[in-house]
Amino acid sequence: MDALHIKRIDRYIIWRFISTYFFLLLIIIAIAVIFDYNEKIDKFSNSGVGLGRIITEYYFNFIPYFINLFSPLFVFIAVIFFTTNLASKSEIIAMKAAGMSFKRLLRPYMITAGIIAIITFYLGAFVIPKGNVARVNFENTYIKKKKITSVDNVQLEVDKGIVAFIQHFDNTTKSGYGFSLDKFKNKKLVSHFTAQNIQYDTLSDHRYTWHLSICQSRVFNGLREKIEYKDKVDSIIKIEPADLINTRNQQETMTLPELNEYIEKQKMRGAANVSTFEVEFHKRFAMPFAAFILTLIGVSLSSEKRKGGGMGTSIGIGLALSFSYILFQTVSSTFAVNGGWPPMLSAWIPNILFAAIAIYLYKRNPA
Repeated sequence: MDALHIKRIDRYIIWRFISTYFFLLLIIIAIAVIFDYNEKIDKFSNSGVGLGRIITEYYFNFIPYFINLFSPLFVFIAVIFFTTNLASKSEIIAMKAAGMSFKRLLRPYMITAGIIAIITFYLGAFVIPKGNVARVNFENTYIKKKKITSVDNVQLEVDKGIVAFIQHFDNTTKSGYGFSLDKFKNKKLVSHFTAQNIQYDTLSDHRYTWHLSICQSRVFNGLREKIEYKDKVDSIIKIEPADLINTRNQQETMTLPELNEYIEKQKMRGAANVSTFEVEFHKRFAMPFAAFILTLIGVSLSSEKRKGGGMGTSIGIGLALSFSYILFQTVSSTFAVNGGWPPMLSAWIPNILFAAIAIYLYKRNPA
């Protein structure tokens, strides 16, 4: 088989793969939006939100999120669908008869899977989280109606040896009361600062600017103590309102760099809810890699012409495996959050197990 002919076959398979992938995207997304709207229509009506806001704030952000979330499923179904069709028309038999090995057949599939994986990674790491901010806020406000706007009795380590406490904080006004800041050196308290009221400066160029009022500062030096009173103090304190308020699905609204920064910050502070964010961080890498694994499984299952069952059997097996992958990924994430599993293992273990299935199916196919 000459090189030009090989390139033509590659382009043919890549085109069939991509066109089938996007065709399935359009169909499944349309079905998903219809079902989602029918399920939430009562909540939309009761919330009093206009159709324009529902479309722009929710569905324009829901669709990219849904595509990215189920991208491995779309890849898998696309591979099963068009490869079974090729096999049923004896096109794959013709390729093999012309000297193309199964390993060589996989090349255009893996090229396409790589393209999809790169796009999926970029969108999931940098683009979709920005849209998720509006989607999550919309869900928490109008659908789930569990948006947290205030918090009480929060204590966290804002820097090494510096512990902050706030009795109450309102995220709507970005203000609170009952604030204190304790500084420790060699495990000994060296200063204690209190403020009756605290206000975050949303207009400042510095992200950690706070305005404090009715303040008292106590500095300890052995048995001596220095006390100062001030009506107002402008200070840089390494806290943001987002550090005090944890909204539902907050991890989905952060880009990859923001997620990494948040995890490091929370670990330094000794926070207890870091595992949810760590799982999300590792899933951003694991999900795109699934495109290669599920593509290999799909080709291995559907490249042989079947006498009985045909396309229906391949699609049935493929759907069962792909939904099992998504289910297992959800369960393993839950184990990390509630069962103490290592977050990285929880994010990657579905890929590890299904990679073993992919290798087994690959070796079953004749070279």
